[in-house]
Formats: sequence, C-alpha cells, structure tokens
Amino acid sequence: MEINPMELLRSNLSRVRIPEPTNRIYKQECCLSFDSPRSEGGLFVDMNTFLAFGKDHVVWNYEKTGNPVYLHIKQMKKLVSEDRPLKKPTLLAIGIDGGFDNNEPEYEETHNIVILPSYVTLPFPSVELPEKVRLAVDAILMAEGAERKEQVAAWTADKKQISAYAMELLQIGNVVVPPSGWKCAKCDKTENLWLNLTDGMILCGRKNWDGTGGNNHAVEHYKETGYPLAVKLGTITSDLEAADVFSYPEDDSVIDPHLAEHLAYFGIDFSSLQKTEMTTAERELDQNTNFDWNRIQESGQDVEPIFGPGYTGLVNLGNSCYMAATMQVVFSTQSFCRRYYMNQSLKMAFETAPADPTVDLNMQLTKLAHGLLSGKYSLPASEKDGTAAPPVKDTKEGTATPPVKDAKQEGIPPRMFKSVIAASHPEFSTMRQQDALEFFLHFIDQVERSNAAKPELDPSRSFKFGVEERILCSSGKVAYNKRLDYILSLNIPLHEATNKQEMEAFNKIKAEKMSEGKDVSSDEIVRPRVPLEACLANFAAPEEIRDFYSSALKAKTTALKTAGLTSFPDYLVLHMRKFVMEAGWVPKKLDVYIDVPDIIDISHMRSKGLQPGEELLPEAAPEGEAESSQPIADEAIVAQLASMGFNQLHCQKAAINTSNAGVEEAMNWLLSHMDDPDIDAPISHGAKGAEASVDQSAVDTLVSFGFQEEIARMALKASGGDIEKATDWIFNNPNASAASAMDTNTSSNSTPTPVDAGLPDGGGRYRLFGIVSHIGTSTQCGHYVAHILKDGRWVIFNDVKVAASINPPKDMGYLYFFERISG
Repeated sequence: MEINPMELLRSNLSRVRIPEPTNRIYKQECCLSFDSPRSEGGLFVDMNTFLAFGKDHVVWNYEKTGNPVYLHIKQMKKLVSEDRPLKKPTLLAIGIDGGFDNNEPEYEETHNIVILPSYVTLPFPSVELPEKVRLAVDAILMAEGAERKEQVAAWTADKKQISAYAMELLQIGNVVVPPSGWKCAKCDKTENLWLNLTDGMILCGRKNWDGTGGNNHAVEHYKETGYPLAVKLGTITSDLEAADVFSYPEDDSVIDPHLAEHLAYFGIDFSSLQKTEMTTAERELDQNTNFDWNRIQESGQDVEPIFGPGYTGLVNLGNSCYMAATMQVVFSTQSFCRRYYMNQSLKMAFETAPADPTVDLNMQLTKLAHGLLSGKYSLPASEKDGTAAPPVKDTKEGTATPPVKDAKQEGIPPRMFKSVIAASHPEFSTMRQQDALEFFLHFIDQVERSNAAKPELDPSRSFKFGVEERILCSSGKVAYNKRLDYILSLNIPLHEATNKQEMEAFNKIKAEKMSEGKDVSSDEIVRPRVPLEACLANFAAPEEIRDFYSSALKAKTTALKTAGLTSFPDYLVLHMRKFVMEAGWVPKKLDVYIDVPDIIDISHMRSKGLQPGEELLPEAAPEGEAESSQPIADEAIVAQLASMGFNQLHCQKAAINTSNAGVEEAMNWLLSHMDDPDIDAPISHGAKGAEASVDQSAVDTLVSFGFQEEIARMALKASGGDIEKATDWIFNNPNASAASAMDTNTSSNSTPTPVDAGLPDGGGRYRLFGIVSHIGTSTQCGHYVAHILKDGRWVIFNDVKVAASINPPKDMGYLYFFERISG
C-alpha cells in the first residue's frame, strides 16, 4: 500500500524542530564533504539538528540518528551576459565592494522537503505543508549560515579609524603650500613626500628595506617635535577620504574628519589637486606586480593547470593562505595521507564523531584529506559558465592533451577545518594574516593531542625529533640538555654569502644613486646568496654562553654550547629566520636568497651523547644555592622582550632556552613556543628546590582523584602548585611519566632515552619535496604560496590555482620540507 507523502510527513513531525536564535544552522556545506547546494545532488539539511549533508552522506546521518526529515536545497546557475565588465579594485580586499571582483555567477535556488529512507519529496513552499514545517524551513532559510558566521568569505585590510589627534589638532606658523613642485625640506627627494599638518613642514617618508623610498625625515621630525599627523602629498584630491593620512603616535593610516580645514590652513585648495602618488594601501596592491610576487607566484608564466587526485586547490577564506600553503604540503606526506585518507573513510570518521561532527578535529581532518586527495573536487570548469572545460592533462590517467589555458577549478573552502583548528588559538580564529610557522606548530600540537589515546596512529610523529645541547663548562665538565621539536629553526649567516663581490658593486651603485636622489629599480637589486649548508653549519657551530652558572665551580663562567639531533625524523622541516629585529625593535625581513640543493645530508649533525672521559656537571647545586646548571636569564634581553608586550615569565624562558644569545634568538624561540603546554610553568632551579616547592596536601588531593603520586608531583611542579592547572596539565600530557620530561640534564649514549624513545629514526639524507614561500614585509601581511614535488615534477599551489611549476623559487622559501631518503 502506497503511503501518502503528506501523511508520512505528519507522522514524523516530532522529529522536526523550529530553530532558535542560538542554534547553529548549516546550509552552505556538507559536514562530511565539500558538497554544497551547487553540487549535483544539492544539500540536505537535517530539520532536527540543522546539520547539512551531501547526497552521498545523508543516509549515513539517517542511519546514525534516525532523523528522517530534511530540507533539500539546490542551486542552479543563472545565465549571465558574457561581456560583464570587471571592476578595477580600489581596496586591498576580496569579495566586497571596492575589492577584487570575483565575477561570481548568480544562482537560482529551489527547495523541497525530503523524507528518508525512501526520499519521498514534497515541494516547498506549499500551503499544504504543516505549519510547523513551514515555520522551521522559513527560519532555516532566513538565518545566516553557521559557515558564514564562522568564516566570512571576504578579507580586507584593517578599516581605518578616526585619529584621536585630529579633533583638536594644533596648527602653527604661516606656511603657504604650493599646489606642485614639492621637495623635502631636508634633502633633494621629490617623491614620497609628507606634509605635517601641524607646522606645514614637507619631508620625505621612510626608507625601504632595499634603500629606496625616503630618508626618514618625516618620522624623525615627529620624534623631534611630537607633531602627530601628516598627509601624503600627491594623494590629496577632491575625494578627501582617499587621501593618505598617517598618525605617528597611533602608528597607522587614519581618517582625519577635519582634513579640509587642516589643509585650508596652509592655503591648499584640495578640489584643484590631481592624484600623483599611490596611497599606502595602493602600494600594497602594487606588490602584485613586483619581482617577489611575480616570481613566487609565477605570474605571467603560461603554466599548465593540473587536475585530479592530490591536485585540489583551497579557497582563500580571507587571509587564510598561510593555512592553505601549509596544509597542501602536510597532506603531501605519506603519514598524513595514510592516517586521514587511505586508512580512514569518511563514514568511519563520522561513526566515531560526536553528535556535532563540525567540532571534531578527526572528522574535519578526514574531510579535508578526502577533499584534497580524492580528486572529486579537482575538475576543470569553464571560467564563464561553469560547464566542463575541454580536456587537460589528467594526472590519474597520465594521458596528455593540449592544455587549456583558461581552465580552472573552484577549489574547496576549508571553513569547518579552520573553525576547529582555530578554536584553541585566538589569533588563528581571526581573519588576519598569520605566520605559517606558528600555524604549522599549532596544527601539529593539536594533531598530537587528538591522537593521544592511540599514539601509534599519530602522523605528527613523522615530523618529531630530539635535539641535544652539549654545554662545556670552563671547568672541563659537561652537561647535556634534551628537548623534542618539530622544526629546525636556522639563522641566516649573511657573512657567508657567495656573491660578495656582486653585492659590493651593487651597494656602490645604490649609494651613488641615493646621493643623486634616485631610486634603484627592482631589476638592478642584487641580493646576498647564502648556501643552506652555511645555515646548517651555523646551527651546529659552538656558541658562547656568558654568565653560565657552573655547579662545579659554584660561580658564573663562560661556557660553550653545541647542538645536535638525537634522531632524524621522516620529514624534516627547516625554518629560515628571515625576520629579524632592527633598531627600535621593529621586525625586518631579510632580503636574501638561500641556495637550497635538492638533496641534503645531515648525518654529521647527529649528537654523539656523553663520550668516554667526559665528566658530567653535578645535577643540582648544593643546598642553599638558588642557582643550577641552567643559565640565568639575561635581564637586558628579558626587559627588551617585555617592553614589546610579552609575558615576563615567557621572556625569561626564551632567554634561558637560547642561552642568552640575544634578543633576536629569544624572540624566535618565543614565537615558536607560545603554544607549549608548559609555557606558563614556573622555571625550576634544581631538583631539590622543585621537590620542596610541592605541597604534600596538593599531591594528596590529586592522588585522591585517581592520579599516580609521581605524576601528581610532576604536574604540580609544572603548574606552580595550582591544583586546577595541574589537573589540566595531566589531561594534556596523557603520556607523561615520572621518568620523562621535555628537558633533562643527564648523560646520553647510543641507547634511546625516554625523551626520544619511539621516535622515527634513520639515515641523514633527505630530498626536498615542499616549499612554503612568503611574499611581503612581515609574517603578519603579504601572501603564502606552496610548491610541492609531485609525480616527479614541481607543482605550484596558490590558493585555488594548481599548476605545473616552470621555475619553482627554491631560493626564496620560508619553510622547507624534506623527506628522508630510505636506504
């Protein structure tokens, strides 16, 4: 007997909910895949949980939850005129008015009520539907999707704020500024000139990293006088909002609502002025045409687009290129490919996921892996109508046909993954640009935590290795400190450049041009070339430690520190320290090339441990001594870091862990270890002192919770005696044991120690397979691109653009990924 569809719906009304304002409603993307309303089968929204599923996965949800009623959303592309013009961007933005025009097509949306398991369908809207269903569907369609709330599909530079100094700006003198013919009052510069809005002084702007730009006279004038606002001459037109006003005390471009009055004071009729200079934001946009942008992104190259399994692009969610570039390289490794793709199906991950799979890292990593590696979403489409484009080279079949230059793919938007991975990190949850290194370390930490119950499945271990530091005291005795790490961070010794003669000639030409008031063109610039071997040698080279407290001499002395690796990981990540601190503690990017060979051998960097005849320093200071064999933090370094806003304890740890080598080294350590679980743990100066600091009653309390006494003591030491923090520490360190710690001061030999026991290890020969390059002046701005060696050739992954690389920028990398060569 055939069941009436309406009666079937009425019999399941108890499984239909009307969403409340606090409910998260998913309607743009499947929770388990990257299917959307625009996919062939559309999207099914569970009308009880408001989770969305693609046509291949909705039945899994029905089997798991028993929820039978779904709102089916399908979008079909509208026909649009082919000659629709593209708008010229005026903002550093994507997907918003004034930003880059995505030329997004328009879609027509249809809705139906579908009842599983037989997929009985009823049209919507319909007055025949029960009121509860109509109200529920209306609420779902009117609500802003959770995907959009969590990840806005547009990015823009920070909106300019009204300056606090503009409202009551003091203006002095009787200077009359001419409408043209400007020149710096202190040099011969005629470009990049700024008018101080207090006294009318016309001075040149800041000097760029390559010597171009101004001579810093405008900012120096502010430092001398304190006059806060300046406007860039050449950006003033009848459209005053477009003028570039800079506030020195606020250190940002700002809005001056009284700019017309402030200009009139100096006799400037803004309505008659023509635009002759780029604003700061426009100069950032112009970076798209400079050498670094063009070379790293391979702009202008007739690159061949690639499609198929493992060649899926990632949509830029708004300054998310740091994540896209990193994840493309990570999922090119066998360890992550096996864990989340080969050995785990989407259904398997969904069955073990909690009620809301959007908040489960394992589920979202599996979703991302299948999206990137299956090839399902890596299909060519015509730029204009979205229909299948003519054939291009298919990596799966290996058959080559003439490439279609205009062929492109839409890519997949990793919104849910970003939401999950950023949940525990306030910075990554924002729409601001981030450091790819910090993201990689945070990501690896989260993966390790999520696999804590089954460490044998943990793919992050393939990046993990042990580092051993040997400290030779002037007494002749030694100490060994061990730690675990995922990246090898390398300083760049510029004095080891191989093109010193070319550099000297270039610097001479640059000095001559600057004396004539001319700038050096980008094609004339010569950058130092430093071999990677020199960076690796610098890491292993002996380093002096001043004010090292020797437990043998019972006094401070100078010691020598050398470092080596106790194990060689499956995948070695090298971080090039291109960002250094210049005068005034301003981060500066080194403009340098690193000559990186395809094959490296780091066998000589293996630590040898305690050698015959070596005598260890006493492990702890005598009673009454507050100091240990660990170096004491240099107060000057700590003070300088603290003045930049860092936590005092974190600054002390950074100084100690870099052996007081300097502010730059401490800063790099700090940025790489901000997410360490023990970053807030107090510094311990010797075993006896640490043991005495533990309150026995606190130990007893933790033991009463069911924890072992030695684990309780370790947790209390790491959390400063705070029981609540100690409990969190235990849960965050499930593999902790009384015999293990991240850093130890013990002897070492050829047998594995608890610090590096169980880590992957092998030979020291590695092959380069991945590069993450950065374009821009700092890690907080610019763009990241990945180049990956796949199937014997280099491929560029630039957000959704995936193409064969013609000239991979091997000498311009920020992060280099190497795979160990077996045998």
